[in-house]
Amino acid sequence: MTSPTSNNHPESRPAGDDYRRGDRVALQHTNDPHTRLRPGDEGTVRGYDPDQRILDVAWDSGSRLSMILDAGDRVRPLPNLAWQRVLTALREAGVAAGRDAAQWWAQDTIGGRAHGDVARTARDVLTGIEAADGRDIDGLPFADRDDAAGRARYAEHAPTDAPAYPDLTSRQADQARQAWCDGFDQAVEVEAARQCRMVLHPDGDDRDLCHVYPDAVRVGGPGVFAGDWAATPEPAGQTRIPVAFAGTLINWWNGWAVFRCTRRVAEAIVADQQTHRDQLRRHLRDGGTTDSDADRQIDETLGRMWFDGDVIVVDDSRVQHDPEAIDRISPDADGHYVVMGWNWTWQVVHPYDCDRIAGIIPDPTPTASGTSLPGGSTNA
Repeated sequence: MTSPTSNNHPESRPAGDDYRRGDRVALQHTNDPHTRLRPGDEGTVRGYDPDQRILDVAWDSGSRLSMILDAGDRVRPLPNLAWQRVLTALREAGVAAGRDAAQWWAQDTIGGRAHGDVARTARDVLTGIEAADGRDIDGLPFADRDDAAGRARYAEHAPTDAPAYPDLTSRQADQARQAWCDGFDQAVEVEAARQCRMVLHPDGDDRDLCHVYPDAVRVGGPGVFAGDWAATPEPAGQTRIPVAFAGTLINWWNGWAVFRCTRRVAEAIVADQQTHRDQLRRHLRDGGTTDSDADRQIDETLGRMWFDGDVIVVDDSRVQHDPEAIDRISPDADGHYVVMGWNWTWQVVHPYDCDRIAGIIPDPTPTASGTSLPGGSTNA
């Protein structure tokens, strides 16, 4: 055993001298010149005298050398696997409780029992959670950190072989309370965000779509696209887009997006163009325009589009007053289309501004700097 000196190393012990029988420790330093112990050797605490600050350790090597912490001996605590299992059980209980609380919250706020513009509420809540300040959102459930609540949760959820709550050190009590609360709060944010995404997504999907938010879309990556003509204003300054199209951004043209898409999405674009022509026809007829005049005005305003086998034919001859203004858009080797890229004013839009999204939003696709991308552009 080493002789006491005036040296003190508070960093060598847990806060508050919370050494307990059964704790695992590793040697950092000892002043005993005769011991065969070396830094990193591990042992189990047999007892601790907080007044003398003497730590009795049964070392795995067989040594029974005690540590006099005020004499310069230093150890570091090792994870207590039994205690870690207790904390894991408490955290998992907090997660389950947080998920349930968020589901009840959703019913009253953005679900079946909610009133008003639930989409706007969901958008505001999701924005707050994504800004990492979910616990500041008014009405979002949060954990009760009161000691009495922590004591009750420990009694209910700690494993049967866990130490009794009155036998815990102050540090263990704090850890137990924090484990449940952290699980609860994190689960609330995860589940609330999922519920908001389902409300906002046109198909009720709960996938996280932050990688296709407009400020996240990069050349070579996925996005949601619509013409600048598609947005319709809504109250409170919001816009709604009846239909948008999933694809991959391949370039920018005068500030407008150029993207490639699947055959299914290309068919939706062609169908949407026809929808706009039909809407214009109804508007003209309601205004008393004859069928022949309506046909002429429609062709001069909106081009005709159709599929000829695998090729999209775009007839803008009357729009541009040029008989040769007829384009044929063929698929690439992968069967994808660039529909009116470098011609129409496409823009990247927020997926939650859309009533419907044609196609499946792909997962993020990382690209190496300088590699070639579909459509002949580069990510340089």
